[in-house]
Amino acid sequence: MAVSRAALTVVATMFAGVAWAQQSPMPEDLASKLRELGRVIDPPKTVALYAPLQEKEPYHGVKVERDVKYGPADRNLLDIFVPETAASARPVLIFVHGGTYVGGNKRTTPTSPFYDNIMLWAAKNGFVGVNVTYRLAPPNPWPAGAEDLATAVQWISDKIGERGGNPGRIYLMGHSAGAVHVASYVSHPEFHKVKGGGLAGAIMISGNYDLTATPLADSQRAYFGDDPARYAERSSLSGLATTNIPLMLAVAELDPAGFVLQFDLAKQATCRRASGCARALLLPQHSHMSEVYSINTSDTRLTEQILDFVRTGK
Repeated sequence: MAVSRAALTVVATMFAGVAWAQQSPMPEDLASKLRELGRVIDPPKTVALYAPLQEKEPYHGVKVERDVKYGPADRNLLDIFVPETAASARPVLIFVHGGTYVGGNKRTTPTSPFYDNIMLWAAKNGFVGVNVTYRLAPPNPWPAGAEDLATAVQWISDKIGERGGNPGRIYLMGHSAGAVHVASYVSHPEFHKVKGGGLAGAIMISGNYDLTATPLADSQRAYFGDDPARYAERSSLSGLATTNIPLMLAVAELDPAGFVLQFDLAKQATCRRASGCARALLLPQHSHMSEVYSINTSDTRLTEQILDFVRTGK
């Protein structure tokens, strides 16, 4: 379903204090196709738009270490991307994929550019990139995602120095369900295996943070359970309001309305912190999938904000 620019402008005015990304480098034909798709989550059609813009293997100037075990479960695997000429003590960017809690992977197919694109961008911009996957529902319900991230952060803290990374500067970034797992990890210190959570910052893109605010889909109930009485304690909103970890939030202009509401709730919650509001970004023209598929293209509106967040710590 197409969404008019006028309607989206009305939605955007709801967000006082939210940064709009800078003037778009997105070609108009691409922006038009995303508007045509509308406020839907459609990976195949969005892949068709963005895959031609991405690099293909073999990647030049980057060393890739695939399927490194970080924990005991079959899906406790990570890929590490390091520049061939890497300096020591680089900050580390961990990416956590989405997939509606019951699917998804650190690489969508064996030959896909996604989500290698995020790792390539990280390696080109001064990071060691780490792409993680985790256990899925329904066999592994809440809090399996947060527990796996705790194990991954611990492994990376212990081992990344051997690969040129700085364990004191780990940034955890998640998209969609991955953003929810990042938020759960940040907001529930009982899962931490590294003092203080082991993070220099957390970046959450189009996640759900208050399970009581919007209806849960079947895949969400597969992970969070069927008992609404447990949803508040399994949400991350209250923990985001108290954590000392620097936070960044982002949402796409063409995200389904529930994600936009969740973004606003999370932003408001973080503004109750003594350290102040999270960096909050509304990405014009983008959809739920294009916001991450566009990383490592000429569209740098999200990534410029990430670099500034890392540089400033806020």
